[in-house]
Amino acid sequence: MPDNFYEQIKPRLHRRIGREVRVAHRVLDVGCGSCDLVRYLAGSYGQDVTGVDISDGSFPSRRHTAEGSHYHCLKRDAAHLGFAKDESADAVVAMWALHEMAKPGEILQEAHRVLRPGGEIFVVDFPRDSLAQRLWNEDYYQPSEVDALLREAGFEQVQVRLIEREQVMWARGYRPPMAGGERSGPHGRKHTKTEVEE
Repeated sequence: MPDNFYEQIKPRLHRRIGREVRVAHRVLDVGCGSCDLVRYLAGSYGQDVTGVDISDGSFPSRRHTAEGSHYHCLKRDAAHLGFAKDESADAVVAMWALHEMAKPGEILQEAHRVLRPGGEIFVVDFPRDSLAQRLWNEDYYQPSEVDALLREAGFEQVQVRLIEREQVMWARGYRPPMAGGERSGPHGRKHTKTEVEE
């Protein structure tokens, strides 16, 4: 695989995330970096998208897309989202961010708080022993660890897969409509295991 593998697949991952959250009106991106995904979702689907990152050094100066859709990029600690009301987001996404978080459990709990009942979280990150490990020599999670983090934060029907030739971890979970019990997702799916996607 080429060293720019992740740059090559980024547009495809954005489209995949977009398809999954396309019906969400309000989307929160935690650890948004340069707000690339925020801009893509706002421009492609006209969603109300807010990105938060602990550093604003790479935020875009313009806060609306060419199509006129507005988005927000805020310098915030994702473990303390005081600006966001309980149950105010329809979907939460985190791309290339979980491994950078000093307090991932607290951040996922905050994501659970702001997500409406029945809403979904998507976590996309580099898995351990991937090409990313060779390129950047950072600490990455195993799928089973992300599964446990999501469940400990209160998410249900958690599913974790390895995609893109097993070089990307794709995780999702739901905030249940009510406490306890197994629920199917918005399309009737039940997500209960950690697996590798062929």
